[in-house]
Amino acid sequence: MVMEAHDDPAFFRLINSADIVFSDGMPLVWALRAFGESGAQRVCGYDATLTLLAAAEKEGVSVGFYGNTQAALDLMVRTVRLLYPNLNVGFLECDSTYVGSQPYRVLSPEEDAALIDRIAASSVRLLFVGLGCPKQENWIMEHVGKVPAVMLGVGAVFNYLAGSKHRAPRWMRRCGLEWAFRFALEPRRLAYRYFKHNPRFVIMFLQQLLFKAA
Repeated sequence: MVMEAHDDPAFFRLINSADIVFSDGMPLVWALRAFGESGAQRVCGYDATLTLLAAAEKEGVSVGFYGNTQAALDLMVRTVRLLYPNLNVGFLECDSTYVGSQPYRVLSPEEDAALIDRIAASSVRLLFVGLGCPKQENWIMEHVGKVPAVMLGVGAVFNYLAGSKHRAPRWMRRCGLEWAFRFALEPRRLAYRYFKHNPRFVIMFLQQLLFKAA
């Protein structure tokens, strides 16, 4: 996401206008600490989601989920209901703009307005959005002030909760190797993203670090 923002000034401004941005990745945390942010910590989307769901159950806050496929949502909700039996899930809708291997399309104004109405009618106060980066971030910021809920982009969390994807072992997450684990599982899907962004991130980080030291 950092590199997407570097390459796209509009996305850069969008990310910086969010109320809060988590550092979901140890390499980013290490980079922040190297630049003097000694208190930087990793806030994983999966862990943050579970924490917020537990708090929502305790406080009686209604939550919703938007994105991914209907099959993934059905499996995810089973897990969520097992973990948080008293949680009020008030909204659940898949991403209707993706079919099979076809590219994402844009919702028509009428479809978008109807989606907003359905979310508003559900009265959810916390909406988890799993559309993938950068689509989910763009969607959230486009709907600030339209959707009456706190919205969080959670990426692949829906798949993890559904059991269709597995998290890296804890030691790999601590060592900043979760990307390698994910690449081993989905090399074809992630190859372009990782080979395009990861080396450039390292090079630019080192350049910035050397400039700071100088």
